[in-house]
Amino acid sequence: MADFYATLGVNRDSSFDEIKKVYRKLAREFHPDINPDPQAAEKFKEITTAYEILILLNKCCKITQY
Repeated sequence: MADFYATLGVNRDSSFDEIKKVYRKLAREFHPDINPDPQAAEKFKEITTAYEILILLNKCCKITQY
């Protein structure tokens, strides 16, 4: 299983806002429409998957705290 925090290059204790900021920066850098490198498209998919899973985990944690 991939380490989604490492994929985005953030610490495990990073806030939601920090994760979002890093994701947006990486998404711009590796977006297939901007970066013509064929490996950039794959990296973009990895980054997006990691971000989506971390967001879901964040939401689940908030729900279980109540």
